[in-house]
Amino acid sequence: MAATLYTSFTHSSISTRSLSSRISSPIKAHFQISEGLPFSPLTPDLKLRITSTRGLCTICCFKNNTPEEPVKKENGLSWPILRRWDVPWNWQTISLTSLACGLSFVLTGLIEAASIQYSGLKIEELSLDEKAEILFADQAIATAVVIAVLYSLTKSFSPLPDDIYRYDWREPFDLKKGWLLWAGIGLGGALAAIAATGAAMSFFNGETPPQRETDALVQLLPLIGSSPISTACLLGITGVLAPILEETVFRGFFMVSLTKWLPTPLAVLVSASVFAGAHLTPGEFPQLFVLGTALGLSYAQTRNLLTPIMIHAFWNSGVILLLTFLQLQGYDIKELIQASS
Repeated sequence: MAATLYTSFTHSSISTRSLSSRISSPIKAHFQISEGLPFSPLTPDLKLRITSTRGLCTICCFKNNTPEEPVKKENGLSWPILRRWDVPWNWQTISLTSLACGLSFVLTGLIEAASIQYSGLKIEELSLDEKAEILFADQAIATAVVIAVLYSLTKSFSPLPDDIYRYDWREPFDLKKGWLLWAGIGLGGALAAIAATGAAMSFFNGETPPQRETDALVQLLPLIGSSPISTACLLGITGVLAPILEETVFRGFFMVSLTKWLPTPLAVLVSASVFAGAHLTPGEFPQLFVLGTALGLSYAQTRNLLTPIMIHAFWNSGVILLLTFLQLQGYDIKELIQASS
């Protein structure tokens, strides 16, 4: 279609060349716009090319298909691990959601315990397989409830940025953001760092190990290696449900939210401290803090929650499978756990 433009040319950021000072009065210019191409002077992907011949001004409008140079954020920092998230919610939402997630987890456990009591089930009379199945059901319900609370309190900010609550199975071995590649790197780094931490603790604390009678792992010892059903339930709890819940809450929400005010590396450390403290095992705080740091750094690298979930799952599942193997070989795994503290 043809269009007629009446305008007065002055200095403008959208012109690609300077006009002669002689062209300062209103002029009449004809330009051609192809069908299906909407025109607006403010359209970012359209450019105006202006040429002048013998006092006549020609304006050509064309679509710019040249990819623009990526905009550098965070003062030019290009490392993903240093970039912050674009957090849409404020501190009130963060405080309320964190409190709601904690309360919902505790209340769900209390309601489940009360339901078992009122149903007439006697836990002491149940078989190990039945106890394992109840534990799996309890963890599944708690995971669903807490994640539902988390999403319901943050859904009002939809649509969220693409890198918040992101579970992306694509490109698992991409060098920069491959979730499986960086899960392997993070797991290897976590193993080395935790081994070094354990050695340092043994050196400074002497030979007296801390008591771990209240640890969740010690409480699960009767179920480890007792039967295939119990082992499958334990793997489902520790290798699937717990990683999904904890990584979505501690990394996907809490750590991401902290980057609204803190640099990403500092947010990783703060969230790792909260993660370690939430397990209520003071004797294991250093190791859990190191693990939480590895989980946070790997997530910051890929911006994909599958990365810390896989590290967490491999870590927990590896512990259960190793203890099951040792149990079947006749070792006293409780004594081994106490000795490794």
